Amino acid sequence: MKNKSVQTEIDACYLYRRLAENEPDTAVANIFRQMSEIEQGHAEAFARKANIPVENLIKPSWRAITLNLIGKIFSYDYVLGALMDTEKSLSNAIIKTKEKNKLVITGAETNHVKILWSILENDKNITGAQHAKFETRHRSVGGNAIRAAVLGGNDGLLSVFSLVMGVAGATGGNHSVMLAGIAGLLAGALSMALGEWISVKSSQELYENQMAIEMEEIEINPEGEEKELALIYMAKGIPEDQANNMASEIMKDKTHAHKVLVKEELGINVDELEGSAIEAALYSFFLFTIGGLIPLLPFIFLSGFHAIILSVITSTFGLFLIGASITLFTGKNLWYSGFRMVLFGLIAAAITYGIGNLIGVSIS
Repeated sequence: MKNKSVQTEIDACYLYRRLAENEPDTAVANIFRQMSEIEQGHAEAFARKANIPVENLIKPSWRAITLNLIGKIFSYDYVLGALMDTEKSLSNAIIKTKEKNKLVITGAETNHVKILWSILENDKNITGAQHAKFETRHRSVGGNAIRAAVLGGNDGLLSVFSLVMGVAGATGGNHSVMLAGIAGLLAGALSMALGEWISVKSSQELYENQMAIEMEEIEINPEGEEKELALIYMAKGIPEDQANNMASEIMKDKTHAHKVLVKEELGINVDELEGSAIEAALYSFFLFTIGGLIPLLPFIFLSGFHAIILSVITSTFGLFLIGASITLFTGKNLWYSGFRMVLFGLIAAAITYGIGNLIGVSIS
């Protein structure tokens, strides 16, 4: 457990350093460098406590290296979001463990998250606009995007795998399995896509009306909105003078002020609403299809017992990869998470196979 603590700090140090190296905004890059140095200090402290020589500190884990690769390919905003999500999940885990064991909660459990925001809010080089931009970036992408991708593939794999095994149990694995699997894959993918389209579209329509009202308030009473924004920042613990300066600077640009106010007052992230409902639907369709093809492909080329066995093998491998991928934002043990997903997936498939077999025997 102690070595795990050291590894967590080393990973955070590594990722904050990569964020700093790839951040075009000098002031924000400096924040990341400070966080990297703080995490390095934490790692050395944990190492000394665990009697690990400081010069032999553990290298970045596969998880940290994978997140850095995602940042290189897509955007380092994903890394920031995943890193912040991990910090929060670790803090919540510590709090839950203390509550379970009836230990005193001191407030230090969320120190990692607090340190970042303390530096951000007290650094004089960080303007109000940069503060708001940083907060928007870390909330709008990152862990949630990675999580959506992983769970989308999991939905496709698990649902089609269970369907295929159910039909295989009833028919012995003949070509009707392929037809049922393709139908189930298309139905599931289309359902997911339509659900995603409706979700995005309804959210956009719901919030657009509230955003219009907020813009009207900015036009009619800008002084009042500026005061309200300053009070919001003061409620977060920012000193009054700094909060007033931040609010004053933000209100100079009505478009930016509107974006900040709808987020702070209404909890609406404008960047998320700008996404295309059709794009979200296609993305959901694609992820579900990729996952669903894994258990279905063997029945396209084979039939009978061999196709069933191969489908179980490929699906088991896919389930393990998905379970392992989830650790990117949970920080849990890779093998535990992977095999847990395999266990649940195989149980679901076994149940549907057994039901299908009973139905097949009854029909015969």
